Amino acid sequence: MTVRDSLALEGEMAELIVASLRLEVAPAEIDPEAPLFGEGLGLDSIDALEIALAISKTYGFQLRSDDEHNHRIFASLRTLAAHVEKHRAR
Repeated sequence: MTVRDSLALEGEMAELIVASLRLEVAPAEIDPEAPLFGEGLGLDSIDALEIALAISKTYGFQLRSDDEHNHRIFASLRTLAAHVEKHRAR
């Protein structure tokens, strides 16, 4: 995956997050390295479930709520996009 592809996927994921959560922020305003939860974008566990559902519908794989790596996967837009790239259906 090229840097351009990574940036495109991050943009796509930002759009997915904004649309699925109906956020009042432009996708381009989401810092790919900022935390998605807490001090960053301010999302909560319900938002994580909504994002996981949208990812499942869009990219053809499921994020499990009992995955011990969820904290790392959902750490930022960049880590979430990297996980999607690695696991999405081709």
